[in-house]
Amino acid sequence: MTVASQLFGFPSLTLAAAIEFLVAIRLFPDLVSSHGRLTLAAGAILVNYAFGLVFWAFLYPNFFSPLRRIRGPRAIVSAAYRALIVKEGPSGNLFLDLVRRYPDEDLIALDCFGRQILVAKPHLLADLLVHRCYDFAKPRRISAFLRRVLGDGLITVEEDQHKFIRKNTMPAFRARHITDLYPMMWSKAGILVRTLDRQIASASSAESKGSGSAVLELTSWAHKVTLDIIGVAGMGRALNVVEKPGDPLQELYEELLEPDREKIIFAALSLAFGFPVIRMFPWRMNNLFIYLTSSLENICRDLIKEKRKAIVENKDDHFDILSLLIKTGNFDDEVLKDQLLTFLAAGHETTASALTWSSYLLAKHQEYQKKLRDEVTEALGEKPLAGEPPDDLAGVLKQLPYLNGIMHETLRLYPTVPLTMREALRDTRLGDQAIPKGTEVVVSIWQVNRSAEIWGPDADRFRPERWINADDGKANRHGGARSNYDFLTFLQGPRSCIGQEFAKAEMRCLLAALVTSFSWDLAMDESKIVPRGVITIKPEHGMYLRMRPLHHSAA
Repeated sequence: MTVASQLFGFPSLTLAAAIEFLVAIRLFPDLVSSHGRLTLAAGAILVNYAFGLVFWAFLYPNFFSPLRRIRGPRAIVSAAYRALIVKEGPSGNLFLDLVRRYPDEDLIALDCFGRQILVAKPHLLADLLVHRCYDFAKPRRISAFLRRVLGDGLITVEEDQHKFIRKNTMPAFRARHITDLYPMMWSKAGILVRTLDRQIASASSAESKGSGSAVLELTSWAHKVTLDIIGVAGMGRALNVVEKPGDPLQELYEELLEPDREKIIFAALSLAFGFPVIRMFPWRMNNLFIYLTSSLENICRDLIKEKRKAIVENKDDHFDILSLLIKTGNFDDEVLKDQLLTFLAAGHETTASALTWSSYLLAKHQEYQKKLRDEVTEALGEKPLAGEPPDDLAGVLKQLPYLNGIMHETLRLYPTVPLTMREALRDTRLGDQAIPKGTEVVVSIWQVNRSAEIWGPDADRFRPERWINADDGKANRHGGARSNYDFLTFLQGPRSCIGQEFAKAEMRCLLAALVTSFSWDLAMDESKIVPRGVITIKPEHGMYLRMRPLHHSAA
């Protein structure tokens, strides 16, 4: 690929056209008038460029590319792009269908130009995610779009910069530190429960019969409570979003990441063609997107100034992420702003999505809702939020089989980010397959997590028992899968999610608090519950649940 790029790239073709022009006027000076030289030069460039287009569009993918023998649909618009705007069902099902069509293929060619391939078998992911992970990076157009939302943080930076930031951030995500955060998370869960209790009481009293229940849209509440948690863990700051009628930070994120049709189309086009290209068009979404992301940046800058002042004046000894990064002395305010953008967005949006989907699954499967409630009640008491949590809250919640099984099964079936892409930075390999520089490698986390080959014929079914050992009834972390690469919600290797244990801690606390405080079922047409999203997936039309308090003493 490197040789082909040098020979048939547009700089080389331009140089070849110049040489051809000079040779022509040298050999045939009488045939080329001074007036016709411009036409000759333009013609030489056009002919060479036309050959270049034919080479890259037809000759290279069909006769020269190392990927030419890989089978696949080779569509004009690949499944990776169609997945961004598909209307019928979850977009990840496109990749499940593809793998069924090509059951024996390790890699599947997605586009007609032979530049985009799907990893269909997890055994190749060891090279992509671990052994040769720095041979690959997010495609530039995707990184450019994500940077507007996440800054130059852990998710978007590459190679040495990524290694440096991850090394300096790791102390905030050590197991002991996360264990120490459980009481704070439990406290925030209690505030959420009391707030929902008041909301239900108010709505119920407004009804003519006073049913004692109310329909609530859970997604927005999930965002509020997880933003409160990351506010303390990420910045050492009590945002108290759950208790406020409105909060600028929460409102900005909610509007930015709302999965409405126009935002999804805008994101899809930006990811496909690059934000600079889309920005050239007179579309109101461009101005809205810039306004929202710029507002988030300004809020983060103000938060950093306040934190620096607190450290100097008040001898701030918090061990939140922002404080730890400031105290290293390795980051200026603009770099800190980028890290804060990443942790705020990734730290609350992902868990909010997972909490929403787990609540949906428990609404559909009432038997598991009851099993979970009985399990948590037995471990923590009938009204666990009414008193002080046990000293070893983390240890207790980590050991509960159904709590952990439901959490992991939700993360398997509804991975927060269902698709990821990598571009080869240099000629490399995946297994025995040569991968030319510039090739885009697509990984459908949704497809791997729901693969019948890995998870069995009931791969699409919600079955928390996968994550419970049959012999001793204890929670496990593998769900019966044979390899770490069979469960991809948090990816694997150096680019895996640094906050995965933090997210699981949030999930344990929030689920345990909700299930011992309320019962709920669906309050909307299930056909309207479809995973959609700009960056992460959540229900396109919200998640409306009819919730009933089990008791009111927690208030």
